[in-house]
Formats: sequence, structure tokens, C-alpha cells
Amino acid sequence: MKIFKFLIIFIFLIFSGCNVGPATPKTVKPKIDPNLPTIKENSLKAIAEINTVALEWAGCEESECLGYYIYRSNLQKDGEKLKRIAEIKNRYSSHYVDVNNLKPNTTYIYAISVRGKNGTESQISNTIKVTTYPVIDSVSLIYAVNNLPRSIKIVWRPHTNLGVSKYVLERKSLSGEEWNRVAVISNRLSAEYIDKGLKDNTTYFYRLKAIRFDGIISNPSKIVSATTRPLPKGGLELSASTSLPRKIELHWQISSNPNVVYYNIYRSSDAQGGYKVIAKVDKNLDSFVDKINKNGEIKFYKITTVDKDGLETKLNSVPPVMGKTLESPKTPTITLALIKDNKVILNWQKGDNRAVSYNIYKKIDRGFFEPSEVKVIKGIEALRFEDSDIVRGVTYKYSIEAVDRFGLVSNKTQEVSLTFPKIKNKTK
Repeated sequence: MKIFKFLIIFIFLIFSGCNVGPATPKTVKPKIDPNLPTIKENSLKAIAEINTVALEWAGCEESECLGYYIYRSNLQKDGEKLKRIAEIKNRYSSHYVDVNNLKPNTTYIYAISVRGKNGTESQISNTIKVTTYPVIDSVSLIYAVNNLPRSIKIVWRPHTNLGVSKYVLERKSLSGEEWNRVAVISNRLSAEYIDKGLKDNTTYFYRLKAIRFDGIISNPSKIVSATTRPLPKGGLELSASTSLPRKIELHWQISSNPNVVYYNIYRSSDAQGGYKVIAKVDKNLDSFVDKINKNGEIKFYKITTVDKDGLETKLNSVPPVMGKTLESPKTPTITLALIKDNKVILNWQKGDNRAVSYNIYKKIDRGFFEPSEVKVIKGIEALRFEDSDIVRGVTYKYSIEAVDRFGLVSNKTQEVSLTFPKIKNKTK
């Protein structure tokens, strides 16, 4: 029945060409002409909507009738004190739609008088009391879906009122004091909206209002809330090696998050920043080897997890872990270098306990007119070396480097220079 009445008003507006209430005219004192005819008793009828009242009456077609005056009173506010709200200038009119600042769920009193010449009017008609409808309620069922990536899905049951044409969705956060419009959703049968671009791990509140095709907005629905998905955790108890040759091994605890699909390995030379992704590692792996072709190189690492929706741990929330390649063994120290019994004798001390052998560099300098020659004697395991492959009149320069079990070599010692002097000829 409510929909039927609403359609009647719509028909009045569109098809009947009836009068629609203008702005309220200035207050005037009525000039009653008792000789003017009045509208027929009890012919005044009314149909109400939320903010509209349609009036119908039996018109006056006599020549002295020039039109009509419409009177109205807000019963709750003004009692039965009627005020003129409209002037109709055609005596053949018999309909009027009042849209002038009517309030929902409010009782009004209406009456009509006949317009005469020179601003006169008849006695007002019998009054009619009519109450506007209350604002319609919003949808009867609404809920919000949690744990979506940077978004929240709001689902509702479509409104049963056939006059509803769209919905307004409003949102506020825990810290927000006012509701903000998120979207206008067309079509009464629409049943969901996905609110995107939200903050991670944040709770939002929503409510829905229905809008009829005449622009009337319903009461808000019940308030629902949901929380966006948090970013996956990082860190994962990452550790990095500090004693492996020319590589750093990373180990971590596999994530228990079922949404994780891979890990990002970040590396930097500075603990405070400058991190770049160096590897994307499958979610089921728990280690990675970073090959570095330098000894004693220090690097800093972070590991993040990335889930199926592309959400990644915030890099600045992950503590850095230091790794280091094995340093070169320390340089040995030459303690003795001399020529005795036609051979060179070298003694040295270890730089550290890592050395397993030594390489000896022998530079042969025969003079200005011949190029120098360098020989390398490898694999010396003792701390002493005797070189009998020497020739008188030649200068020999020796340096030593230590080699560890991984093949890493130390810096060379400083060269020691020895000259095997020539034998002087005896004078006669």
C-alpha cells in the first residue's frame, strides 16, 4: 500500500501537471469575501509521503473563482495556527503537491480557500490532518569481512523497498570522529562493496544508507567493523656466517604463515640503510649463500616475507644481521735472511695458526741490462727455506706469503735483498 501511495504522488507530479509547492510567500493578512464560493465540503483529500504531501479537492469553476490559496500548519510546532504556503492562479486546478520543507514523521493540517479579485479570498475549507511517513530504515543485514590485504569487503542484503535506487557507504576509523562518504553504489540489488587502499592491520567502521529515487536518504544501518590484514612478519631469526671463505651463508626459521609464498633477501654495506634485494627465495627454503669475491668483507642482511597478495614485511621493522667473509691469513714475519755455504737461508714466524703452507717469491736481478725474473716456490710447509740455486754476482730478493686450508693467501712480507758476491781475482 505504501508503494502504491508513493506511485500516486509520482503520477501527480509527472502526468497530471499539478502544482508543486513553491517557496513559502510572505505572510499576509487574509481579506475575506463572504460572497465567494468555497470548495465543496469534505472534498479535500491528502496523501502523504516522507517529505511530501499531495492534496486533491473538488474545484470551483465559477467565474469569480480565480484560483486558490493553500494553508498549512505543523501541528507539533504551531498547533492549529494556519499559514498560507502557496497561491494557485488557475481555477481549474484541483491538485497540489507540497514539498516545501516538510519533515518526516510529522503531522500537518491543511486547508484551502478560493482566490477572488483584488486579493480577496473565501472562507477556508474544512481542515484535513495528515502525517508524513518516517524515514525508511536502511538494509536489514550488513557485515564486513576481515583480514583482506589493504581492503575490506562490505556485504549486505538488498533493500526490500522498490523505491530505493542506490546506497551510500560511510566509513570512519578508530581515531576518526566523523563519518566520511566512501562510495555511492548504484542499483537497489547491489549487495557488496570492496573498500581498497586502506592501511595495514587497521580497524575501520562502516554503515550504509539507502537512497530512494526521489533523493530521500534512509536512516543509517547498524555499524559494522573489520580489520585489514597485517603485514607478514619478518626477521625469522636470521643468522649470518663470519668465518667462511669468500661467501656468507644465511640461515633462518621458515615462516609458519600459510599465506607466505617467498622471502626477499636484502643486503647492504651499511647497517643503517642502502639495502637492495639480492635474492628471492622459495618459502620452503631456510638458507642462502651469498658469494663474495673478497676476503674480510662485511655485509649486513635483512630478510622479509611476501604473501600471496604481495604484502611484504616492512623493511625498517626488520633488524639487520652482520655477516663477514673469512679474512686472509696474517702475514708471516721473516726472522732470518742470509747467504751461507753458497746458499740462501730464510727463517720466518707464523702470522697466525691458520697457515698450512707458504709461497716464496724469488726475484732475480742480474743487472741493468737484463730483465728481472720472478720465480714462485709453492707448498713450503716448514718455517725454514734453503735456496742453493744461486749464482755469484747476482742480487736475490725474497718475500713470503702464508696459505690457509681454503687456499686464502696472506699479504706478502716485505722483500729482503741478498747479493751473492763475486770472488775477487788474486793479484800477482
